[in-house]
Amino acid sequence: MRLSVLSSKRWTAPCGIGIWSRVSRSPRLDAMVRWYATAPRTGSGKDHLDLSQFTPDKIRNFSIIAHIDHGKSTLADRLLEHTGTIQRNDGNKQVLDKLKVERERGITVKAQTVSMFYSHNGELYVLNLIDTPGHVDFSYEVSRSLAACQGAILLVDASQGIQAQTVANFFLAFGENLTVVPVLNKVDLPSADAQKVCNQIESTFELPTDQIIRISAKTGVNVDQILPMVIDKMPPPEGDRTKPFKALLFDTWYDQYLGVICLMAVKDGVLKPGEKIVSAHSGLAYEVTNLGLMYPEQTPAAALYAGQVGYVILGMKTCRDAHIGDTFYHQSQPVEPFPGFAPAKSMVFAGLYPMDASEYDKLSEALERLTLNDASVSVVKETSSSLGQGFRLGFLGTLHMDVFRQRLEEEHEATVINTAPTVPFRVLYKDGSEKLIRNPAEFPEIEELSKVDHFLEPMVLGTLVFPEEYLGSLMDLCGNHRGEQVDFTYIDDSRVMIKYKLPMSEILTEFYDQLKSRTSGYASFDYEEIGYEEADMVKINLLLNGKPVDALSTIVHRVQAERVAKIWVKRLKKVVQRQLFEVAIQASINGKIVARESVTALRKDVTAKCYGGDITRKMKLLEKQKAGKKKLKAVAGGVQLPQEAFLTLMSGQHEDD
Repeated sequence: MRLSVLSSKRWTAPCGIGIWSRVSRSPRLDAMVRWYATAPRTGSGKDHLDLSQFTPDKIRNFSIIAHIDHGKSTLADRLLEHTGTIQRNDGNKQVLDKLKVERERGITVKAQTVSMFYSHNGELYVLNLIDTPGHVDFSYEVSRSLAACQGAILLVDASQGIQAQTVANFFLAFGENLTVVPVLNKVDLPSADAQKVCNQIESTFELPTDQIIRISAKTGVNVDQILPMVIDKMPPPEGDRTKPFKALLFDTWYDQYLGVICLMAVKDGVLKPGEKIVSAHSGLAYEVTNLGLMYPEQTPAAALYAGQVGYVILGMKTCRDAHIGDTFYHQSQPVEPFPGFAPAKSMVFAGLYPMDASEYDKLSEALERLTLNDASVSVVKETSSSLGQGFRLGFLGTLHMDVFRQRLEEEHEATVINTAPTVPFRVLYKDGSEKLIRNPAEFPEIEELSKVDHFLEPMVLGTLVFPEEYLGSLMDLCGNHRGEQVDFTYIDDSRVMIKYKLPMSEILTEFYDQLKSRTSGYASFDYEEIGYEEADMVKINLLLNGKPVDALSTIVHRVQAERVAKIWVKRLKKVVQRQLFEVAIQASINGKIVARESVTALRKDVTAKCYGGDITRKMKLLEKQKAGKKKLKAVAGGVQLPQEAFLTLMSGQHEDD
């Protein structure tokens, strides 16, 4: 296939494979031109990449890791432009942030893989880049991505310096034995202090300052120095084409026409379309219908070879068949499977219910497809007396929960009720038995409390990095949330890093918002699970007209229980809609009412047409109305609650009365 010359301008491939015409401004044709200009292909006449020349020593698999908003996605755009994978223009803004929620929020929530061809010292290389999220709630995405890499670019903002997630991501890469290349971004900003941040990197990570590349991803300054450093410093993947085929499945997503699409890192051997491969996890065999590279979209290839990373379409129709961390091998040549990934530990649980009971099956299918793309979410069916059939989902954090719910609504048009988040507690009984509580409904009832020895709540080790002038305010914040100081370190003359042991339940709601407001956005926060500790926990039941609403119950520490109960009934009063009868909002702890608010009834003036006359006529009408309201209250049963009523408890426990 040849493209006719439609313009006098010439476009030269940066990797020197050929010179092709730069045709019209059509994005489709531009993509075709870039394809032919930069990609080696088979001689069969088909539009399939020929990857046979890329032996493991000509491959580099690396990711970009950084704190949130340090410029990972912008740097990825510049690297794609520099290698000719996408055309250079002003519209390239977070090209790899493909989800609508990522565009709206300006954050990366899903790791994305893209392949690039690059010529260095006369040799052609294929570089597989994985752009990872920067928020702590999506650390599982980062850990899975690093498993397919041999190196990582550690990106640090020259104006903000080292942040909490910078430290966490570095040690995550260090634990995977990856080669880390430090890069300093945003050096063109007036507030940038490049030398100071370089000293921070050297003292914190023991990386020499002379190896730090100083760039501006936005303007492209010194971006051309990164890929040569990646090739020279990072090791190639280990692999042998002569061995039996063996590949690691590290990401999946669903296509409504093709089914499940698998992203694999090929360890050994060769994989071609038409071959049959077997899942070590399920034992099921599949025929390879298509494969190739993400370049940047799905681009077919004639084969995938040892050391390469690419997508594979197997005709897999059921989401349950795809298991992240699975090993695939040729049907006739079994291999020793990879150890796989440790399952993500859910730290926040919330109920998810369809707005209409008839949409339960639709919600179930949407959850199945979305969890295929986000393996860190756990799903268990549950039933609520007030909301009907639904699901109890486990997340890595509250932002993770909020993003997941938004993706459900935008990508699958599922309208849901999201209950307030809770953390998993443990109950140790006097007879030695133990029970895990993921839902307030599972909390022991009053008559069962005498059998309980004690409760255990999950604890986290929080790392806070901030300017020194906010030290007193943040120590006060952590103290108010039952925190215990563990470590105190000066990163440099003006920046402090402190570590606090905190209950997980205390950082669920407004902790992060208060942290940002107290420090004008200059503080960063990261945490890791460190086990359970004994705590005196109680359950707060919220009642509407004397009837408990299990979806609004929650578990808190006894010291805070009464104050939290008063705050919550006041907040619920603002969102509960007025009825034709009075609505009593109460909070009870161990059967004792500790707080109450009332929503007054809507009143129709039934005596408006009574002009003068006997007072008994008016009294008769009012008594009739009163009796009607009692009947309505008995017949109508519970109170209709809007969605914000279920989310109102998420806004915090530590607000002033």
